[in-house]
Amino acid sequence: MAKAAAVSLEPLAVGIDIGGTGTKFGIVDRNGNVLFSSEMSTRKHKQVEPFIDDLHDRLSEIIAQSGGVGRIRGIGVGAPNGNYYTGTVEYAPNLPWKGIIPLAKLIQDKFQLPTILTNDANAAAIGEMMYGAAKGMKDFVVITLGTGLGCALFDGGRLAPHLELSQAPVRWGLSYDTYIGDKERKRLGPSFWSRRVRRVVDALRPVFVWDRLYLGGGNARVLTPEIVAALGDDVVIVPNTAGIVGGVRAWELGTTRGTR
Repeated sequence: MAKAAAVSLEPLAVGIDIGGTGTKFGIVDRNGNVLFSSEMSTRKHKQVEPFIDDLHDRLSEIIAQSGGVGRIRGIGVGAPNGNYYTGTVEYAPNLPWKGIIPLAKLIQDKFQLPTILTNDANAAAIGEMMYGAAKGMKDFVVITLGTGLGCALFDGGRLAPHLELSQAPVRWGLSYDTYIGDKERKRLGPSFWSRRVRRVVDALRPVFVWDRLYLGGGNARVLTPEIVAALGDDVVIVPNTAGIVGGVRAWELGTTRGTR
């Protein structure tokens, strides 16, 4: 469990970043500082209800151990194919749960706190734009490397409508999800997998014409130093906490003027 040096006295929020393998969650203040955080497995829960029960228990432990962090004002959740407008996960091949899942309502009912849901890559992009390496930038792309691939785009300082790049074909009939997903990383090893990531970055650069590409997600840290150095000055590796912070910021935006 990670702990910051100081705890805000203002009302706080919870950010939850659900991935295909693991879920990160934490308590975040209004300045974007992650005060307390932890992780748990996603895959061991084949049904969504036991997952939410476990999440509730784990987060309750953090709140108790924090010594009283004050009032929690809401929950922001990022999940693969999370839909802000419906609060559902409608198609997420990397998650163990199938069908259309009313995830925002299930979490809100369990925690008894206002909850919104957005796409996990969108949450990471919002987190970077507001608090991270991309703060103040207008045009950039975020790609997350985890169980699969997530993608989000900021255009002129606004989050663009979500593009599910992960399902696009890339090579040999494989989608981006499978071509540089976690299964291929484990099969190929860090060196060959990192080369694949570089091929993808080089191929997407003239498509997006980004000012900056931010590579995040748990597997970004697995890229070999040689490949990181060869990616170019327009590519930055970012910490894997942006989804937690972005989930909170997405919640704030959603309760004021809306977000995608």
